[in-house]
Amino acid sequence: MKLDILVIMAHPDDAELSCSGTIISSVKMGLKVGMIDLTKGELGTRGNETIRIKEANNSAKLMQVEFRDNLNLKDSLFKISNKNKLKIVQKIRQYRPNIVITNSIKDRHPDHEKASNLVNDACFISGLRKFKSMQDDIYQESWRPEIILFSIQDSYVEPDFIIDVSKYFKDKLKTISCFKSQFYDSKSIEPKSYISSKHFMKFIESRSIEFGHAIGVDHGEGFKSSKNIRINNIYNILGR
Repeated sequence: MKLDILVIMAHPDDAELSCSGTIISSVKMGLKVGMIDLTKGELGTRGNETIRIKEANNSAKLMQVEFRDNLNLKDSLFKISNKNKLKIVQKIRQYRPNIVITNSIKDRHPDHEKASNLVNDACFISGLRKFKSMQDDIYQESWRPEIILFSIQDSYVEPDFIIDVSKYFKDKLKTISCFKSQFYDSKSIEPKSYISSKHFMKFIESRSIEFGHAIGVDHGEGFKSSKNIRINNIYNILGR
């Protein structure tokens, strides 16, 4: 399967929090989007790996992506290793995405920064013809995505560009609400955590409003880019 966009994130719910509006809008445009979570988020304060995988799959159905996979790396313990780079290279070469979206280059959770570095390395290696990888006992052809986009999640990072997701913000909230074990639920008896308060959900909305305000719309999602973005004509700057 050839993808337009491959989203590779450290944990289930990272994509929902940072860029699900962009994912939904991309699918609505007719683009093929796939998702890979590196870990099951099994060391999170609330829930467990079985629950989080179920929640992730429910969210994926709402976003109508082509698939959502999990590489089963160890939550909070995975390393930027050759073994893990190979696992991601195999997926990149399998799906041949033009765009890869991954975690923020700077964030509160160390896994997010590790994931962004790991994915960045894998995208480059995937384009090396002499680097060998196999799928189903067949050597894969090299493939390098045209661009890597680094999402912005908890820590503020000055975006290179912002996507207008105003039309899809309510849908974004629905994808986040799929993760009932993680976020605010007045009926939950699980331990409180950093992300389970009402305040955190207000923060998510505020960040969306902040990025939207910066480009003159209601809601936005910001990204850093691995390279300068080409504008074909001056009116593209106006979003036309």
